[in-house]
Amino acid sequence: MSKIEKKDFQLEFDNKSKGHFSLKLLPLALTLTLSCGMAFAGDDSIGFHGYMRGGAGGSSGVGPQSCYGLGGNTMKYRLGNECDSYFEGGPTWDFNKPGDDGVVFTGTLWAAEFSPTSSFGGGTLSLAKAYVEGKNLDFLGGGVVWVGQRYYYRPDIHMIDLQYINLNGTGGGVDDILAGPGKFSYAILKDNDNASTMNSAGVLTATTAAVRQNFIYKGLPVNPGGKLDLIGTLITGQGVNKNNGYNITLLHNQDAFGGGNTIGVQHGVGPGTGVSGPCCDRIGASGTTAADSGVTRTRIFDHLWIQPTEKFSAEFIVLSQQDKGDASAGTPGSSTWTSFGVRPAYAVARHVKLQAELGTDNVTSPTGGPSQQLTKLTLAPTITLDSSYWSRPELRLYITHAVWNDAAKAAVNPPPATGLNPQGNSTAGTSVGVQMEVWW
Repeated sequence: MSKIEKKDFQLEFDNKSKGHFSLKLLPLALTLTLSCGMAFAGDDSIGFHGYMRGGAGGSSGVGPQSCYGLGGNTMKYRLGNECDSYFEGGPTWDFNKPGDDGVVFTGTLWAAEFSPTSSFGGGTLSLAKAYVEGKNLDFLGGGVVWVGQRYYYRPDIHMIDLQYINLNGTGGGVDDILAGPGKFSYAILKDNDNASTMNSAGVLTATTAAVRQNFIYKGLPVNPGGKLDLIGTLITGQGVNKNNGYNITLLHNQDAFGGGNTIGVQHGVGPGTGVSGPCCDRIGASGTTAADSGVTRTRIFDHLWIQPTEKFSAEFIVLSQQDKGDASAGTPGSSTWTSFGVRPAYAVARHVKLQAELGTDNVTSPTGGPSQQLTKLTLAPTITLDSSYWSRPELRLYITHAVWNDAAKAAVNPPPATGLNPQGNSTAGTSVGVQMEVWW
């Protein structure tokens, strides 16, 4: 996933215009994009950017490859533990050369494809970004105005692929308006954009659409090397008998040990929980508008990555999340997910790393039954571009071993007819394979 500190590799399309991208090159740009993948949230600078991951392996189970996680309201530890293939990427270009006032309009167009298997051919290609920005506008104090579909403020915990807040969507807004010691951004977006319909029998299918407003104030200095970000979301459900919701996030970002530490506290209500929303365990975009104020999600986490020496680096995560009253899933009780993980890496040479990842998860039962538990360990010798933690590409050979308890069998060992990673009736499994990850 994206990381603010990742190294950025750019292409200039026209040296004379210093990044001006001719529309005549757009078909070529889209063609080249198809070999690429996902880039960094909030970093649509001029050039081709992208992200891609993939690989293949086998396992000790009855399936060709196994990936170990508890599913539901959790995220799995990624190293040597991803059975899917993913790519997203594309060009960003200037429509015009900056005039005397410095104003420039910029376009971004990305394609994306996700496949649940090791083959990219099993996915569907779609547009992930299609938006235009107006920059350096004097009446906005040098801020930015934008309209379209975009990735919008989605910091993540890379090790578990958790975008703990994700404001992606289609709409418009203003970014980075100077406001005191920090910067303010506002956006209004439309989620689940569909209309109510009525069939020939007069049965009405209500819309699940919602209007979302996002407020961001970031970069407030509070201590040496430390800043606060405050993010709020208001969600208005549309149609008949639909619920409104909200979420709020407070982040403290601190420079530490050559890297950075983020402590986050989050709370969401109703559609603001993200429950039954567009993906995974995200807070931000609208979840189901059927969720009332009794549906809540509260999360606290500490995410640290360090680079104390040129050769040694590591990433750590401690997280606790409580979900109450998931009406859409028919579980009125509460469930708590706790997780701890560490991924150390040591560069034995500039282009060779030894990596390991240990992660453990526990999920309590909303009905009072036994908790689900899973622990996963991966060893991965890696060929890499450089010795730093965020240096990519990485080409990995891995061996992953996981153990889980009886309560977790239904989550980890799905029946072959419905699951990709069956393990029979066991409570342990081992996978071996190769994996690549690259961003630019």
